[in-house]
Amino acid sequence: MKATIISNIQAVRQRIKAACNLAGRDVQDVQLLLATKTVPPEKIRIAIEAGETLIGENKVQEFRDKQEALQDLHIERHFIGHLQTNKVKDVLKYVSCIQSLDRIVLAQELDKRLQSEGRSLDVFIQVNTSYEESKFGVAPEAVETLIKNVQSYGTMHIKGLMTIGLLDVEVEKMRPSLRLLREIRERLGMPQLQLSMGMSQDLEPAIAEGSNIVRVGTSIFGNRFLGKEIWNENENIS
Repeated sequence: MKATIISNIQAVRQRIKAACNLAGRDVQDVQLLLATKTVPPEKIRIAIEAGETLIGENKVQEFRDKQEALQDLHIERHFIGHLQTNKVKDVLKYVSCIQSLDRIVLAQELDKRLQSEGRSLDVFIQVNTSYEESKFGVAPEAVETLIKNVQSYGTMHIKGLMTIGLLDVEVEKMRPSLRLLREIRERLGMPQLQLSMGMSQDLEPAIAEGSNIVRVGTSIFGNRFLGKEIWNENENIS
C-alpha cells in the first residue's frame, strides 16, 4: 500500500510538471491538494510523510473522525465540499480555508460565527462554470455580486475561485468550463486570485487554463468503495 501511494504521488507530480512545461508555467505555481474523501487516516499519513501537506475533505464528519489519528502531522486542511449552514460551527474547528463558498446565506453564517470567534478565514468562491444543475456553485454572472457581499463583511479573505469542470467528456470539451474561470478572474480585474480547478481526469487542461490548485484523489488513493458504489473525486459535486 505504501509503495503504491508514493508511486502514485510521483506519477501525479510528473503529470503536473509535464502540464506546466507544456503551458510554459512554473511548476511552483501549482499546488497539489489531496482529495481525501473516504480515505482512511493510515493512507493519508503515508502521503503526508512522503512530503504532501495539503488535504481537502468534502464532509465535516470526516475531519472530525480523522482528527485524532492525524493530529501529530503538519497538515493544511481545506473544505472542498458543499457546506450546509448548520455545519459552519463544526467545520471552522478544522480548516484554514473553505473553497466552496457559493451563496450569500452561507457567507452570512460564516461571518456571524467568525465574528463570535474573533478570527478571519480564507475562502474561495465556487463557480458553476459548466452550468450543470447537478453541481453547486454560484452562476458565473453572479460572481461579482457575491464577491462584493463577502468583502463587505471583513471576516473573510477571498483567496481565489474554484470550479468543477465539465467531466466525462473529451479533453477539448472540458476546456471551456475551465477557461471560463480564468476569464471570470480577468473580468473581475483581480489577477491575484488563485484558481482551484482540475482533478484526476482533467488536471492537464486545468493547468493549461491557469489552475493554481489541482484537487486529486483517485489517481493517488484509487477508487474508494461506498457500500455498493465506487467513489472518485469527480463525484464531489454533491
